[in-house]
Amino acid sequence: MKFIVAVHIEGAQAHAAAVAFEAWDAAEATKTYLTHIPQIEKPVRGEIDLRELPCVMQLLQEHKLEPELLVIDGFVHLDADDTPGLGHHLFHALAGRVPVVGVSKKRLPGLSSQFEVMREEEAAPVLVTTAGIDIGAAKVRVRSMHGRKRVPTLMKLAARLAKNRD
Repeated sequence: MKFIVAVHIEGAQAHAAAVAFEAWDAAEATKTYLTHIPQIEKPVRGEIDLRELPCVMQLLQEHKLEPELLVIDGFVHLDADDTPGLGHHLFHALAGRVPVVGVSKKRLPGLSSQFEVMREEEAAPVLVTTAGIDIGAAKVRVRSMHGRKRVPTLMKLAARLAKNRD
């Protein structure tokens, strides 16, 4: 099963959500999972913010999820030189056994157009970075995800679940 994961941080606590799906073009989740994390560390000034990493790991462990692939709202690599982002750290925390696809609306200066994916009816691309899966294959799959807007339907659902916890 593939999962889209999202984390919403509120002060010193967080909520993590996972949306399970089988087909890349699925309009609805197979199942959803929620985890409350009552205490998270403050971000370390001057370092990449990795507070979401333990939240995702707790979500996977709490619900005994064994993903074949994870999609995150964010970056696997921060530039074309493979500077590690959240997704890279997640890939290694899972011992390199679970491919991670990062999808982001944000543009980073070190990511060229080779990371862009144009989705239906939108002018601005999303940026796709990966670990454990070919970037070309991931871009095709992200392009095929359900939704007529820039952000795929199931990614919106994961974010909404994490934020609203319902």
